[in-house]
Amino acid sequence: MVSYARSKTLTMTRTPNLPARPLLAAALLSTMLSTGHASSSAWAPTATGAIPLNVLNAATDLGALPATQPLTVRVGLQMQNTAALLALVAAAADPSSATYGQYITLQQFRAGYAPSDAQIASVVDYLQAAGFRKVTVEPNGLLISAEGTAGKAAGAFNTKLEAVSVGGVSQFVNTTPAQVPAALGGIVAAVLGLNSVGHMASQIALPTPQYLVSYTPPQFVSIYGGSSTRKATKATIAIMAEGNMKGVLSDLRIAETAFGVPHVPVQVVQVGVPSPDVSGADEWDMDTQYSSGMAGTLKKLYLYTTTSLSDSDLALEFSRWTTDNLAKAASASLGECEAFPELDGSLTVDDEIFLEAASQGQTFFASSGDTGSFCPLGPAGVNGVPAGAPLVNYPAASPYVVGVGGTTLFTNQDGSYDTEIAWNTGGGGLSQFESSPYWQKAAVSLLSTTGFRGVPDVAMDADPNSGATVYVNGTPEAVGGTSLSSPLALGVWARAVSANPKLGFAPPRLYGLYNPTGGTGGLFGSYPNGGFNDILVGNNGFYDAAPGYDLTTGLGTFNIGQLTQDLKK
Repeated sequence: MVSYARSKTLTMTRTPNLPARPLLAAALLSTMLSTGHASSSAWAPTATGAIPLNVLNAATDLGALPATQPLTVRVGLQMQNTAALLALVAAAADPSSATYGQYITLQQFRAGYAPSDAQIASVVDYLQAAGFRKVTVEPNGLLISAEGTAGKAAGAFNTKLEAVSVGGVSQFVNTTPAQVPAALGGIVAAVLGLNSVGHMASQIALPTPQYLVSYTPPQFVSIYGGSSTRKATKATIAIMAEGNMKGVLSDLRIAETAFGVPHVPVQVVQVGVPSPDVSGADEWDMDTQYSSGMAGTLKKLYLYTTTSLSDSDLALEFSRWTTDNLAKAASASLGECEAFPELDGSLTVDDEIFLEAASQGQTFFASSGDTGSFCPLGPAGVNGVPAGAPLVNYPAASPYVVGVGGTTLFTNQDGSYDTEIAWNTGGGGLSQFESSPYWQKAAVSLLSTTGFRGVPDVAMDADPNSGATVYVNGTPEAVGGTSLSSPLALGVWARAVSANPKLGFAPPRLYGLYNPTGGTGGLFGSYPNGGFNDILVGNNGFYDAAPGYDLTTGLGTFNIGQLTQDLKK
């Protein structure tokens, strides 16, 4: 992390010194702000658009946000040489390549693909000249945080900030797009923190009072064919969370004892200002208990926790997991309708972070959501009959993330695997903002010619009526949702990575086990290398499960033993 004192004295760890240009930045700011908003030619656009009040649920405009209100902004910078980085990722994930398994380090990313030191310095100087304090650059150079006020933010980014009441809760939004001085155009990608309404929610689903059955991690391992596979003794994984983790750690130990699984070494990584919030404890309980439980025995579990589930705070958390590069795989049982991160620019920032992670051999799993083939109209994460816009959840929609959908699991009387059907509210569909990456294009092209990204990539059990026994506040509960399927998939991948250390970024390898034109008459794909349970029945609204890849269960669910063997090839 890089810190800049207000006096322009620069201190830094893990990165080289940056050239200081405070006089140029101050002069630029003075010229632009001397007569209020300058002409549009003096400003350059960013990916952060205006937030219209009519897209918010029950919103009331309360007038201009007080200029003195404290505000933390996070400025996302533009990555360089993206095409070359994608080519590197492709080669590192290709077993036939001479550079298979050769991913880069943070230092190599900074040298070849991050913004230049001069570009970073120009943004830092501008923020300091605009009156922001505690300007901090993340080690990858892609994200700069700064503390200031609403008035300073409005002036620095040529935007208008309004106070609003959304469903009776006081919030704020930028009602005009965020811009930067023309000299910073092409350097600044987006500005986060200019609204308080963009946030993700957990994808947890509670069961009906008459739920059918719930499973423990060892039972899931057995059901999904992993009993004879080696445990993930060499793997490190991470969970993305928020708030106070004290109770989560206590519940994890209680659950491990109850499940008869080893106690995993855990390290909590605080990102940003600590929060006392414990409202999401049931989510983080399920994530930790079922990722590590599915893995069997882990080298270490990192529990990243941040201040809030805002787009801005989560971008910092995702970045910190990436730049730490301590855990080679992570899960976030979080999501929001992709339209909002596209609108506020966090999609642009996060996609760069996830691409960097892929280039370092890291894999990020994310829940596809619990509202079927629609984005929720109300609060994110509400389960039930799908309703809303026909979009998909983010970050599952990111091309550089493994989106994990949901199934309803059926077992035989002896507890063995019987069959699965698509969970009727498991998230899935076609993104309207993200393009299908090369490893997925052929699979999705059988279903759509739009070129849009298909979600999910894979699936696991999610229906709360065939869900998980989770210890919350020391007491077992039966819950589900794609909040369950994502950590299950993470645990499976940890086993695969432990068995084959050259595995890094998962998506190209997973799609490499699928032949999109190998089915009957070329209409459906086939699995010549196995590794998946192909889900054939069920739907999530618009989309049906079908032979091969589909837009409700992706490639299918994992057969752990077969998958681990196939990925050694």
